[in-house]
Amino acid sequence: MENISAVIEALILSSESPLALEKICAVLDGVDKIEVREALDQLMAGYEERRSGISIQEVAGGFQFRTRPEMAAWIKKLKGTKPASLSPAALETLAIVAYRQPVVKAEIESVRGVDVGAPLKGLLEKKLIRIVGRKDVPGKPIIYGTTKKFLEVFNLKELADLPTMRELKEITEQQGILELETVEETIEETVENTAEENIQEQETPEHESFDREIDEDDSSS
Repeated sequence: MENISAVIEALILSSESPLALEKICAVLDGVDKIEVREALDQLMAGYEERRSGISIQEVAGGFQFRTRPEMAAWIKKLKGTKPASLSPAALETLAIVAYRQPVVKAEIESVRGVDVGAPLKGLLEKKLIRIVGRKDVPGKPIIYGTTKKFLEVFNLKELADLPTMRELKEITEQQGILELETVEETIEETVENTAEENIQEQETPEHESFDREIDEDDSSS
């Protein structure tokens, strides 16, 4: 087959989600897996060398075209709207699910110390978490886990790429130092951003199926 790289490039661009290596090999019937991987590596290296506005990244178990982080300001200007964000409560809940999955609602609440029904519904609606089953204990509580979209959003190849607790502690401490050094310059921006996020994080209409699942879990917890 001629110009395998061009074919792979077209396949990745046409795919609505990260395209797995196995799927590419299945389409390119007869082409060796090692050859496909080498072509992918050459494509990825080519975009890096050109410092193009886009790149091919390995994320969520596959390969996907993505814009470079430094292009974010221009993309926001084109879109004209601020990207959807997660509230602190939703982020905390998502972090617990990510690091402790499979996990049930009661276990999440034991860590956060508050009811997590609303954050869970929001995360389900955003498809960052999913219902993976029910725990085999009295009440059969719902078990939650993260989704492939979670990996895409946080630019992770797999769950093993999540920062370790030690790394998170170091990041948090470093952020604390930076915040102290720049507090006078950033306080006004922080207040404005918080106000915008609070407006964006108003509850959206809840899916009936999610309501029913969460209500059942509440009664059994």
